[in-house]
Order: sequence, then C-alpha cells, then structure tokens
Amino acid sequence: MKIPSLFKEYIWLIETLKRNGRMTLGEISDLWREKAESDSQEFSRTTFNRHRDAILDIFGVIIECDRKDGYRYYIENPEVLKEDCIQNWMYSTLSVGNMMDENVGVQNRIILESIPSGDDKLRLIIGAMRENKRISIRYKRYSATELSAFTVEPYCVKLFKRRWYMLVKIIDASFSHDNDSKNKNSLYVFALDRIESVEVLQTKFTIDKNFDAEAHFDDCFGIVVGGDMKAERIVIRAYGLEPHYLRDLPLHHTQKEIKKTEEYSDFELKLRPTDDFKTHLLSLSGWIKVLEPTWLAEEMQQWLKTAQDRYKEK
Repeated sequence: MKIPSLFKEYIWLIETLKRNGRMTLGEISDLWREKAESDSQEFSRTTFNRHRDAILDIFGVIIECDRKDGYRYYIENPEVLKEDCIQNWMYSTLSVGNMMDENVGVQNRIILESIPSGDDKLRLIIGAMRENKRISIRYKRYSATELSAFTVEPYCVKLFKRRWYMLVKIIDASFSHDNDSKNKNSLYVFALDRIESVEVLQTKFTIDKNFDAEAHFDDCFGIVVGGDMKAERIVIRAYGLEPHYLRDLPLHHTQKEIKKTEEYSDFELKLRPTDDFKTHLLSLSGWIKVLEPTWLAEEMQQWLKTAQDRYKEK
C-alpha cells in the first residue's frame, strides 16, 4: 500500500508526539531531519502549522501548544485515537501502510487480513449517502435461487468481521422482505458482497433527523439488530486463558469483569442476545459458560447437544 508523502508526514507527526509526549518545534524538526524523506531539511513552522490543520481536519486530532511549558506541542485529545470512529480507522490503516513502506525489506514477513472493499459498490453507496439519493440494488440472499430487486434509502455502512454491510430503509421490493416489509420505519441490513449491482437514482430522500448510526447498533454484538429484542444482562464465566483474551478484546463496549479467581473470571455484558452473538459464544464453548440469563444458558446447551449429535451421526 503506497501512502502519499503528505499523509506519511501527517502520520509521522502524530506518531512522534504519541511516542515522545510534549516536544518543542525544534525537537520535532531535529527528529524529522534524521528521516531519509526529509533530505536533511528542517520542519518549518509554516509546514508544521499546515500539518496541524490538516491532521485536525482529517483525523480529528488536536495538536495544542503549551506556552507556559516552553512552547511545547502535545496531542490534546489522545482518546480520539482509541475510539471506534472513521477517523481512527483511517489513521490506523494509514499508520500500518506507513510502517510497511518504511520496512520494505521485511514485507514478505508481515501477514495481513484481507478486507474486501466492496469494489465500486461501496464508493457508489457512500456517494449516495452523501447526496441523500435513493439507490436500486439487485441482491442475492443465501437462501434464494434468484436475484431480488430493491429500491432503498442508504442510511449507513458498517464493517464487521471483514465484511461491509449497508443499513437501509426499503422503499420498494420485488418480494416481501419479511413480516415487517410494509413498515416504512423499519431498517434492514444488506451484505455488500451479496449485492450484484448498484444504481444511484436521482430521487432524493430525507434521512430521519433522529437517526444515529452508532446508537442504532449500540446494543448489538455485530450487525444483527434483532427486531424488537431488548438488551439483557448477560453473565459469562471464562476459564483457562480466555479471561486474558476477553480483557484485551472485549466482546462489547458494556463488558466488565465482575469476579476473578485463579480458575475463572466472570464477565457481565448488556446487549441483545441475537444469533450472531450466540454463534460467537458457541465458538468459545470450550472456554466459556453462560451463567445468566437461564434461558440463554439452556439454549446454548441445546446448541451444543445438537452439535454433539451431529458428530454421532454416521
């Protein structure tokens, strides 16, 4: 992945302040001169100020100056580099690309996961979102033998487990999408890799002023909302090394550790126990146990029994 030189400089400046803390412009310039890309040139104040403005505009990172501390510069809002937002995603992607460019000699020893971009479909959908235009799609469900046509209003896109999804309001469909397909207030999710074609229409739409993309999925594990399903308190017990993994990579932003012993740790979450969440728990079944609610623990036991019965089949 080739990163344009200006973006390389933006990433370098952010990384330098993250790593070294408060620095004067002179200290920043000294480090910059050591880089091959600098041609031993200093980091001028004009260039620095332009970069500060661009970094704020693109990544939302505020580089502030503390005049009382010898005019030292620092990142005022470091938390933005940890949030689940598009700016942080862009920063992380460009930062990895920058490291790859700087370490060409070991690129064949750096293995990354492929994330399908959705080809031109993602670009067209985001463009339609920007202009609030309806789109026409042809979609192939896993359970269907033929393509279905939809006219939809694109509300947002979300990346989950290496797949892009689109949240839409359906305006017209070639078949009844589900029991709520006539409810114009219902929103549905489509996987971009199941979309065969996208056409941006000239018809404009007005997005619901109360719609908040992040809030819409706030109680969800992934992209399955679960209709009228409510968020519930869920307690799971993790054994072996699994508590360490759960601490480093929480299952949900509501997760918190409520009990810790030498043998296990208990974690509490509050979310909608949709099928995608249950499937994930099933993938950890050797190391976790659902304690609450009772109905979910019983359902997980039934899923495990079904899996065990399949192994008994000839």
